[in-house]
Amino acid sequence: MPQQPAANHKHPTRLTMGIDPGTAIVGYAVVAEQDSKLSLVVCDVLTTPAGMALPQRLQRIYRGLSELIEQYQPQDVAVEELFFAKNARTALAVGQARGVTLLAAVNAGLEISEYTPMQVKQAVHGYGNASKQQVAEMVRILLRQPSLHIIDDATDAAAIAICHLHSSAYLGRTGR
Repeated sequence: MPQQPAANHKHPTRLTMGIDPGTAIVGYAVVAEQDSKLSLVVCDVLTTPAGMALPQRLQRIYRGLSELIEQYQPQDVAVEELFFAKNARTALAVGQARGVTLLAAVNAGLEISEYTPMQVKQAVHGYGNASKQQVAEMVRILLRQPSLHIIDDATDAAAIAICHLHSSAYLGRTGR
């Protein structure tokens, strides 16, 4: 009788893409989770030229994110919810960038989760009013990176992905 291959008891790797939307800079990160261990796959930014008209910027963001989703094949996407209290014009433009971000993910057939900045800070640092530096340091520690010298928007995207992985693991354990 032929022998069956030994069962692989490791859980499959799950890839989550975190996105910090913007019109000039879109932070993105893909974080892998396997057996409750996180690792960084990629963490960078998409940029659009300052003088480019908003419709062309939105198109560039959409195409760039679509290409990244195709390249890295994440299982899901986590996006930061819009939070602005200062400038309505900036909030509107970022909202439009957020819209094309959601469109790229949904067109790829991905599940989308959204988190407020406070939820991200709470999940990553344990304190909802943590500073950007405190969150960035926890991202470095959680991803086991000896150093992590990247643009804030990319670090924010990694924190959003970590938040989602932590939140979905919690929800899975509680049966919600």
